[in-house]
Amino acid sequence: MPEHNIVSRLQLSGLCFFLQILTIILFAAFVRYSPESSSSLCSQQLNCSWRNQGSDLQHPRFRDVHLQALLGFGLLMAFLSRYGLGSVTISILIVAFAIQWAVLIQGFLYSFLNGKIYVGAQSMVSADFCTAAVLISTGAVLGRVNPVQMLLLTLLGVTLFTLNEYLLLSLMGVSDSGGSLTIHTFGAYFGLTVSRILHQLHVDKRKKQQDTGHQPDFFSVVGTIYLWIFWPSFTSDTTVSGNTKPWALLNTYFSLAASTLATFVLLPVLHEENTVKMVHIQDATLANAAMMGMAGEMLVTPFGALIVGFLAGLIPPLAFRFLTPTLSSRLKTQDTCGVHNVHGLPGILGSLLGTLLTALATADTYGGRLELVFPLVTQGSRTASDQAFYQLCALPITLLLATLGGCLTGAVLKVKGLRSPLDTRHLENTVLQEGPFLPFSVSLCWHRRLRKDVTAG
Repeated sequence: MPEHNIVSRLQLSGLCFFLQILTIILFAAFVRYSPESSSSLCSQQLNCSWRNQGSDLQHPRFRDVHLQALLGFGLLMAFLSRYGLGSVTISILIVAFAIQWAVLIQGFLYSFLNGKIYVGAQSMVSADFCTAAVLISTGAVLGRVNPVQMLLLTLLGVTLFTLNEYLLLSLMGVSDSGGSLTIHTFGAYFGLTVSRILHQLHVDKRKKQQDTGHQPDFFSVVGTIYLWIFWPSFTSDTTVSGNTKPWALLNTYFSLAASTLATFVLLPVLHEENTVKMVHIQDATLANAAMMGMAGEMLVTPFGALIVGFLAGLIPPLAFRFLTPTLSSRLKTQDTCGVHNVHGLPGILGSLLGTLLTALATADTYGGRLELVFPLVTQGSRTASDQAFYQLCALPITLLLATLGGCLTGAVLKVKGLRSPLDTRHLENTVLQEGPFLPFSVSLCWHRRLRKDVTAG
C-alpha cells in the first residue's frame, strides 16, 4: 500500500477521533437539556424566529427538516456516476459532524445562559439548517477534495455560517425565514470561493474520463421527490409563528409547480433532443427554494408565487448555458454540482424580492401578521423603508463574509500536509481515496454532460 495512502487513512481516522472527543468534552462541559416548560431563551432576542424551544410540534418539525437535510440534500450530492455512493457517504459524514458542531456554536450565540447551553428539539432544527448550508458549499468542490478536507470545510463552514446568521438575524433584524441569504447565498459563494482557491491549472489539463451509468438519474428522481414532499415544511418551519405558516406553505407549493413548468418551457428550446431529464426538474426545484426563501412568509400573493416560481425555473438552464463556461474558463472556478446556478443566483434574486416586498409592507395588507414578520416595524423602531434598507444591506454583507470565509477555508485546505500526489486508481465509490482530489476531469464530466443536455453537443 502506498505510503501516502496510509497517511491519508490515518489522517481521516485521527481527525474523526479528535473532533468527536472534542465535541464530547464540550457537550459535557456546556450543553444541558432545557426544561420543557420553559419559555424560549431566544425569544428575548431580536428576530430569532425559528429558535422557539419546547413545543408539542417540535418533533414533526425536526423530522421533516432532518429528512430534508439528510435525504433531500444528501442524495443531491450523488452527481457523479463513478463516485455516487461515495458522495452519499461523505454527505452523511458531513451531516453527522455538522449537527454536533452547529449545536455548540449556535448555542454559544443564542442560548448561552449562566455558563450553560440549553438545547431542545428546535436546536436540532436550527442545526439542520446550518448543515444544509454546508452541504450546498461542499457541492462546489465535490469530487475534488478528500474526506479530511471535507471535515475541515465543515468545521469552518458551520462556524462562519452561524456568525453570518447571527449578524443578519439577531443584530440587524433581517427577516430571512427560508434562508435565501443565510443558507443558499452564503453556502453557494462560500463553496465557490473555496473551489477557486483550490484551483490547480495542471490538473485542469488532465485527460477527461468518461462518467457513465444511470446512478445519477436514480438519485435525481429520489432527491427531487423528497424536495417536493419536505421543502414546504423546510420553509414554513422557520416562520415566526403558526399564523404565517400557511403563507409559507402555499407560496412554496405554488412556486414549485410554476418552476417545473418553466423547465419544460425553456429546455426544449435550448435542447435539440427535446428531452427534459429529472436532473433539470431537480435544478428548477432547488432554484425555486432559494428564490422563495426570504419571501416565503411575506405577502407574495398566489399569483405572485407563480410568477416567482416561473422565473426561478428559468434560471438554471440559462445559467448552465451561458454562465458556467465563463465561471470555469475565465474565473478558474469549478462548480461540480452547479451550486452557483441553483443556489447562488436564485438566492441573490430571492433577497432582492424580499427587499421589495418589505418596502411595500403595510399594516392594512398584513393585518396582525405584520408584527410577526416585521416586529420592529410594528413597534415603531423602523419604517418599512428602513427595514427594506437593512434587508438590502444584508446581501453584500453575506457575500463579503462568504468570500472572506471561503478564502480562509481554501487556504487551510491547501496546506501541504492535507494533500498527497494524485492517484486515480481504486477510487470508484470509495471514501478513503488515495489522493487529495478525486480526478478533476470527473468534475468536468458533470459540466460537460449538463452543457450537452442544454446545447445538444
